[in-house]
Amino acid sequence: MLRRKPVTDYMTPLSRLIVFHPGQNILEAISLLIKHKISGGPVVNQYNELVGMLSEKDCLRVLIDSLYNDLPPGKVEDYMSKKVEVVTSDKSILQVAEMFLNTHFKRFPVVDHDGNLLGQISRADVLRATNDIPMH
Repeated sequence: MLRRKPVTDYMTPLSRLIVFHPGQNILEAISLLIKHKISGGPVVNQYNELVGMLSEKDCLRVLIDSLYNDLPPGKVEDYMSKKVEVVTSDKSILQVAEMFLNTHFKRFPVVDHDGNLLGQISRADVLRATNDIPMH
């Protein structure tokens, strides 16, 4: 039954995710966003622990800082969102759909109960679940 389908059935697994690192040059990260046509992704440390999220909106600050304030571009950690809302792997696709309806986020990192990053679920991934709704 779709109502109980786990988020892990629809998420993009870690092995297929574009991830960023805190010390990575922000311009390099922006290039990856553009190249892969993605709007953001998780930021992980050297132990693959989730430490933040980087979005297109976060990256817009690079333009303001460099063009308006004449500051040199920095690192991902200077721009990433550090307060991250996550989805645990035991959530159903229905629960995640409700989370998207109640937040402005376009994606959530999916973690296990120890906080290890397993993947990412996006609004588009959740919409794919509509393909599994039976036609009457």
